[in-house]
Amino acid sequence: MDEKTLTLGLDALWVMLSAVLVIGMQAGFALLEAGSTRMKNSGHVAGKQILSFAIASLAFWAFGFAITFGAGNSFIGTEGWFLKEGKGTFDSLSWANVPLELKFLFQLGFAGVSLAIAWGGFAERAKLSVYFLFGTIFTIAIYPVIGHWVWGGGWLGQLGMQDFAGSTVVHLQGAIAALIATVLLGPRIGKFNKDKTPNVIPGHNQVYTVIGGLILWIGWFGFNAGSTMAVGDGFFGYVALTTNLAAAAGAVAAIVTAKILVGKADIPTMVNGVLAALVAITAACAFVEPWAAVIIGAVAGSFTFWTSIYFERKGIDDPIYAFSVHGIAGIIGTISTGFFASPRLVEITGIGKAGLFYGGGFDQLIVQTVGVLGAAVYVAAVSFIILYAMKKTIGLRVTAEQEISGLDISEHGSYGYPEQLDPAYQPKTAAQQ
Repeated sequence: MDEKTLTLGLDALWVMLSAVLVIGMQAGFALLEAGSTRMKNSGHVAGKQILSFAIASLAFWAFGFAITFGAGNSFIGTEGWFLKEGKGTFDSLSWANVPLELKFLFQLGFAGVSLAIAWGGFAERAKLSVYFLFGTIFTIAIYPVIGHWVWGGGWLGQLGMQDFAGSTVVHLQGAIAALIATVLLGPRIGKFNKDKTPNVIPGHNQVYTVIGGLILWIGWFGFNAGSTMAVGDGFFGYVALTTNLAAAAGAVAAIVTAKILVGKADIPTMVNGVLAALVAITAACAFVEPWAAVIIGAVAGSFTFWTSIYFERKGIDDPIYAFSVHGIAGIIGTISTGFFASPRLVEITGIGKAGLFYGGGFDQLIVQTVGVLGAAVYVAAVSFIILYAMKKTIGLRVTAEQEISGLDISEHGSYGYPEQLDPAYQPKTAAQQ
């Protein structure tokens, strides 16, 4: 076997492994979200991850991948439906020397993660039918468009926007959709008092939340380092390093911030600090030095906790703080390269320019800001139109009675924890026997 063949084989193996890691993040979301919500909804919240990824797989295969990476114009791809490859169809991915099927599976994992983030805003009160309809539309008409703008040869990519693995493309998109859903659905029953002050609705299992967070942390090595889609130059190791440093800084910064602001070292806050830092470094992981990765992670972890409190006080009931963790941190991470992008790393990646702190001027900062604003406006507008139309036709929210009884029983006919919630399975007293 010659060296070229061996390199191609190793690249393919690396992308396959990375795809598995990214797809495996669905398990992390299932545990994180189920643990962060109430017991009566746990089966529904966890189970919808399988439904969500199944919908994303079919829709992304049929249309989404082509719109993202297919040849077309500066706004959408117009070729490559059902993964049909022709001459020049997927030239935007020609730099990755792996089979098309692996490129698809890897990118499918990203689309699935973005959709999983969006569902955070729907948690504990949305109808099951909404997941089918909005999940399909999101994977066809929302996520791929921004993906094409940045990664598929679109106008933001042409401007030199730096978003290595998707702080904006993946995370901000999902977060904006979650925020629109949160607003249109309204708060959960019992979340706010008559004077608009919020009540704490704790998740039922912090251990699930922590395990879910750790699974996501591990999966992120596929997410970021896997985006190199090659092993020959070893650059994936550098990306993994900055990713891990940011996550560690986010954990410490978040729990310290919680202790300062609310007087307790809150465990779910620490997990969200890790995730916020990972979201932020996702754009910057290939463009910044290790010391900058630590700063980015710490800022994201700390700021995310503060914004979660702020939005809640403003009447926004975001059960898993999807907009703060993935939206605010996504903005921080995307904008950060406008300050911290290192000249030597820009030269390695060949994307964009050096940041302001390296004498690069405001050029890259402006591009990053335009990218964030453009993506946010598009996703917000399309998500609002779709969800508002659904609200006025089929409805978004279950009835009050169904919400009180829990979505496990009302939408699926059985509880995730029957021994605790279903009278038929609860222990009987001696008199009842």
